[in-house]
Amino acid sequence: MKNYPRDVPILILLAFCALMVHGYHPGVEDAEIYLPGIKKALNPALYPHNSAFFASHAHMTLFPSLIAGSIRISNLPVDWALFLWQWFSIFLLLLGCWHLGRLTFRDALARWGSVALIAALLTIPVAGTALYIMDEYLSTRSLSTPAVLFILINAIERKFARALLWIIFTVLIHPLMAVFGVAYVVLFLWMNRRQPETLSSSRLEATSALLLFPLGLFPPITDAYREVLTTRPYFFLREWRWYEWLGIFAPLALLGLIRWLARSQDLPVLEAMCSASVVSGLVFFCVSLIITIPQRLANFAELQPMRGLHLIYILLFVFLGGLVAQWVLRDHIWRWAVLFLPLSSGMWYAQRQLFPATPHVEWPGAKPKNDWVQAFLWIRQNTPREAYFALDPDYMALAGEDQHGFRAIAERSRLADVVKDSGAVTMFPALAETWRQQVRAQRRWKDFQLSDFPGLQQKFGVDWVVLQRPGVMGLPCPYQNNAVLVCRLE
Repeated sequence: MKNYPRDVPILILLAFCALMVHGYHPGVEDAEIYLPGIKKALNPALYPHNSAFFASHAHMTLFPSLIAGSIRISNLPVDWALFLWQWFSIFLLLLGCWHLGRLTFRDALARWGSVALIAALLTIPVAGTALYIMDEYLSTRSLSTPAVLFILINAIERKFARALLWIIFTVLIHPLMAVFGVAYVVLFLWMNRRQPETLSSSRLEATSALLLFPLGLFPPITDAYREVLTTRPYFFLREWRWYEWLGIFAPLALLGLIRWLARSQDLPVLEAMCSASVVSGLVFFCVSLIITIPQRLANFAELQPMRGLHLIYILLFVFLGGLVAQWVLRDHIWRWAVLFLPLSSGMWYAQRQLFPATPHVEWPGAKPKNDWVQAFLWIRQNTPREAYFALDPDYMALAGEDQHGFRAIAERSRLADVVKDSGAVTMFPALAETWRQQVRAQRRWKDFQLSDFPGLQQKFGVDWVVLQRPGVMGLPCPYQNNAVLVCRLE
């Protein structure tokens, strides 16, 4: 630990390099759920309509209040605050990986191999779970992921008071990811219970009971909720493709091989963590089979037990990076370059294919180049806060839109969509009927004519629409660009 203060600036620099490799898109994908919660915490007058689709998440976590509070205290623009938080989150993740490398390997170079491999693979998919190791935007997972690592680090070091504080923090930020982290720690400690300093059996039983707390929170499944679940095939193992199944068992097989190597090299912590990882992966797989294969248990699918692979993937790459650095790369700089330059370039290229119509890094304050983002920003600056919008319910999946969230960027209310609001409904089934009514009302969106819009206006109070070119004749559209029109319903 004597070089720890010197290593921190290197980790900060590596975090920035990782951000540049994997890109930064503050308003895409799940940011459509998390970012409106932050903005409403800063300005309660925003989103007077339909806010339940993001507020349900916001009320379950300290995340919006934490980020909004930091913005008030620092007086930074929202865009810059989000960027700095994203950078800081990546730094925390790499710091956690550095500590795991310290605990599992004796060679100092090995911990840097652990850090470097994670930094190069931040946006690698985790099997079929619809997760990356770290998203390209700030979300609750940005903070819960490193927090789970620090729970594990402190538990290994038998610093249980610190581990408990990290557990509390993780629960306040992302309760579901806290369950996966605590489950791994309980399993690790139980498998190493013969060591002199460990938790008592009563504490283990209490912690195990904590993992079961969500099981009483699931109402009976309804037709509307079943319809929502069809938008999330990755909840169900029977819908996974063959290569996603490979993503379950190949990492477990590699961890088994690493466990054998760790035993031969007398690395007891690495051996124990590999054992716990393999058992943990198999346990979550069995739980997933139980609750996602029978149709009658579909209301438990929102638990998404296969997301337990997220931690297992991180640990796998930490261990692989350490072993490769210790045995292959060693202190030869050219070897590090030969491995990590092509690897990072490949990850950069993959991200460019995901967001082809958007700059790789959406810098705070920079003029947007994406047509949809330009339209959303015009809406933010030129429409009243109480404006209520309708747009294609599949708009986030349209070519050129690049998964940018309307609420996150435009800061205006809209009717429910298929791509993102359906995810909120899977976690909060009470929203299912509202979601179905609004989505069905927009089902024929691509064929809408002038006579169809008054129905939306009368039923829901919509007074603005966002259309793709060429639009609909007869609507006044005060804004238009190469792809999008923003039109008022008279």
